[in-house]
Amino acid sequence: MTPALPPDRRSIVISGPSGVGKGTLIQKLFDAHPDTFALSVSHTTRQPRTGEREGTNYFYISTTEFSTLIPQGSFVEHAYFSGNHYGTSKQTIADQMARGLVVVLDIEMDGVRQIQENRAIDARYVFIQPPSLEALEARLRSRGTENEEQVQRRLAQARAEMEFAKQGVHDKIIVNDDLERAYQELEGFVYRPAS
Repeated sequence: MTPALPPDRRSIVISGPSGVGKGTLIQKLFDAHPDTFALSVSHTTRQPRTGEREGTNYFYISTTEFSTLIPQGSFVEHAYFSGNHYGTSKQTIADQMARGLVVVLDIEMDGVRQIQENRAIDARYVFIQPPSLEALEARLRSRGTENEEQVQRRLAQARAEMEFAKQGVHDKIIVNDDLERAYQELEGFVYRPAS
């Protein structure tokens, strides 16, 4: 039986290409360990997708509002991706940590770079990698949420992220070719003793 709280309480930054299964793996971790983790809800200028909720999936704000938060230093990282702005709020992370929860951040490559460069938070880094670009493309197309141009843009971004991961900036790389095995790897990493 895995203990409720991980020995290492630092935030966990999970990154990887869009469509690789980050959200599914994170949800499995949360389901297996209730009242242990908190997802850092990002701010975005994109429109909500069907079924998404304000404050649960994202905080949906205008481009103008987002632009005023950047110079105020409100984000540990922020990026412009696929026509929209995304940012992780320092206050959101602080609020969740104050509740005794381990914060999980689901962010892209540029966000990982920013956090590592400015040491905005002390974190552990996990990269979720697809078994292949072809498998990732099939997953993206099956979602039915992007047009052809967006799919191609996401695939180009995936190539860049996979190259970035080869630089050794993550503490763990997990290939999501089998969901259960990938989850066991993630949970094992999260719950390994602090070094």
